[in-house]
Amino acid sequence: MTVPRVPTTASSTDVLRLTAFADGPGGGNPAGVVLDASVLDDVRMQQIAAEVGYAETAFVVDRAVGGDDRVVRARYFSPIAEVPFCGHATIATALALADERGTGAFRFETAVGPVVIETTQEAVAGGGSELRASFTSVEPRTRPLADAVADELLDLLALDRDDLDPAWSLAEAFAGNWHPVVAVRSLAVFDSFGFDPGAVRELMDRQGWSGTVTVVCTEGVDLDLAIAAAVATRGADAELPAIEARNLFPVGDITEDPATGSAAAALGAYLRAGGLLAPPSRFTVRQGRHVGRPSLLVVDVPTTGGITVGGTAALIVG
Repeated sequence: MTVPRVPTTASSTDVLRLTAFADGPGGGNPAGVVLDASVLDDVRMQQIAAEVGYAETAFVVDRAVGGDDRVVRARYFSPIAEVPFCGHATIATALALADERGTGAFRFETAVGPVVIETTQEAVAGGGSELRASFTSVEPRTRPLADAVADELLDLLALDRDDLDPAWSLAEAFAGNWHPVVAVRSLAVFDSFGFDPGAVRELMDRQGWSGTVTVVCTEGVDLDLAIAAAVATRGADAELPAIEARNLFPVGDITEDPATGSAAAALGAYLRAGGLLAPPSRFTVRQGRHVGRPSLLVVDVPTTGGITVGGTAALIVG
């Protein structure tokens, strides 16, 4: 993967455009990546992120922390504000760095703490290979979602508590960003619920949810831990338990995120904390179907510590 540098019209800064976590052509979540943002101030980075228009753009503000080019400092901006962490832009940035510096481990110094990313070149069916990356989140945590906030959120989504899976409690989970987790038990309801982006954005800002509102469907989900723990290779992803998610993220023209690495990590933390799986375990998150960008994220949940999320990234052409 050789990624050309594309200058933005406003700043002449080289911006890479990649899509992360794609599950087939046209899938994944686009991210902007600036591999040398050392001379950019906050205003310029925000301007570039707004111009790029993706959910997030990542900026490498220090290309070699302490002189080590495997350690970089990264910041992330949505079109409207800086965000503490972004999973899909981290994957995209790591693979762009791997293309430039070679595969292996990187460490990103971020606003939420150090994040370790492993990059590899792996064979694919039919010949050839692809770059893959996986990041391990900062120490996750969870907390109950207050009843009044939960009622307001459900009202904004036109859901009621009868629509929810009682085994999956309403909660907030953190693995770089705070995400409320809402588990819907019916696929029909999951596919059909709607929301007012402005009203959801106002609630998110008020609650400090810098990530997404995570809605998952539990119909048909089988978190069979014997299967999940036994699968040892990424080549067997089809055998893993799968959870479908919708991640609401109203910013600019965007209302729903096609692939959300920080939310997938937070979901892993939520499942571990709630006793819904027994680590070590692995599952997949399928996302993006509702916005026409199918995505696949592989989530590894250890017994303790950060949650690992992996996938691919590829250059956006045209």
